[in-house]
Amino acid sequence: MVIESIDEGGDGDLATVQERHDKFGEILINGENIEALSFSQISKHIGYIPQSHVSSFPFTVFDVVLMGRAPYLNLTQSPRAEDEKIAIKSLKTLGIYDLKDKEYTNLSGGERQLVFLARVLTQQPDILILDEPTSHLDFGNQIKLLEIIDRLAEAGLSVIMSSHFPDHAFLSSTKVAIMKNKKLIDFGAPGDVVTEDNLKEAYYIDVKLIELDENRKVCVPMKTNLKLDL
Repeated sequence: MVIESIDEGGDGDLATVQERHDKFGEILINGENIEALSFSQISKHIGYIPQSHVSSFPFTVFDVVLMGRAPYLNLTQSPRAEDEKIAIKSLKTLGIYDLKDKEYTNLSGGERQLVFLARVLTQQPDILILDEPTSHLDFGNQIKLLEIIDRLAEAGLSVIMSSHFPDHAFLSSTKVAIMKNKKLIDFGAPGDVVTEDNLKEAYYIDVKLIELDENRKVCVPMKTNLKLDL
């Protein structure tokens, strides 16, 4: 997980991966340079979920999820029965099969995120990249999505996720990077990296870490006693 703190404007850290790749090095997927791969080949390895996604057309949920099979089809080819089975499996895996025939544009923000995740799972990628996937979700849907992501990682999917919420590191990650304005503050296990000192450096406020159990802590920001000259 990448915990981001940005106070200079601009995009988050995941949005600058291509820019840094162009300047400083190369990206390899299973030993192959990404520059040598077609978009379809990359899409078979990497699934990407943006912060939010709203379709301009009233596709059904099933149609949106089935679009995940596009890397395996040519321009004139229609989805096969096998592709439809994979899409249905993704819907059932995430517990949203009952949404199959609903219009995607009529769903709540939490439902849309789950549908888009199902679409990405239908790609059958090795790597899942999520750009602040909980940023537009309510508290309950945040936890539900993080638990789903955690289960997917346990099933063997490599997950790279960004978040502005340091608590999320204890819910859904094995390695954490804290970054501020595109510069690395620390990297390692959540318990070693998400510390009061690192959070103060990232956010310029005092933060107390409260231990709930051996593997779980919560981050409590302290009031800054800000005074306004009104």
